[in-house]
Amino acid sequence: MTVIALSAGAPNTFDGAAPDRICRRPTRAELHAYRSPTPARGRALVYAGGGYLQLMHDKEGVEVAQWLNTLGLDAYVLVHRLPGQDDHPFDIALQDGLLALDHLATLAPLPLLHVGLSSGGHLAGVMACQRHVLESAGAVIAYAPLNANHRDHKFPAGKPDFPPPEKQAFYDAWPIGIATEPHGLPRCPVFLAYALHDAVVPVQHALNLIVAAQQHGLDVEAHVFPQAEHGFALRGLDGTHAQWPALAATWMEAKLAT
Repeated sequence: MTVIALSAGAPNTFDGAAPDRICRRPTRAELHAYRSPTPARGRALVYAGGGYLQLMHDKEGVEVAQWLNTLGLDAYVLVHRLPGQDDHPFDIALQDGLLALDHLATLAPLPLLHVGLSSGGHLAGVMACQRHVLESAGAVIAYAPLNANHRDHKFPAGKPDFPPPEKQAFYDAWPIGIATEPHGLPRCPVFLAYALHDAVVPVQHALNLIVAAQQHGLDVEAHVFPQAEHGFALRGLDGTHAQWPALAATWMEAKLAT
């Protein structure tokens, strides 16, 4: 693993021990690069969740990167700064994501995928909407608060705003898959994996994007699993959602081949 600094600041530190490290106060934007053991046929930017309050670095970052390595992808886990923390602006995660794209654009060309879980899936969706010289082949998103945290589209209705205010502002600025917010429509194919009875991130987030895909001709493949709980990642696979990594791998294979 190689750490690539993308911004000024002290190197990031993590609470806990592997495989459960958490970054609670990112000090700079970093890429943690995990290389495929075979010649890479693509790259993935990996975004860990944590509700934009912390980063679940191992569970939703490193373990995902290592899985992607087995599929022949170089994987880069983005440690991004958090909205409102240390006076960072509401869109600091997007800014750090763009720094990551700028870095990857300096490397030898390979197809790029965005892969994110939970709030990292929201960021993957945001990144899939960006215009950048480095275009995306697709985005893999699981149990992510894509759009129904927006103050005008909340599910359930009347749900309180999320603290800090900058976090809520980021959700308001980037509702991914709301047809009336065209800047939030992904510019690449999207794969979704959701839990039907997720109380933390209701399945309506996925349904809203599916409706927008139907209306705008987007390429969206969605899988909804009845036994899954929020945060299943690559660990909590006691149910039919045990299929999701294989389904995602097949989908990524097809997108990298186009």
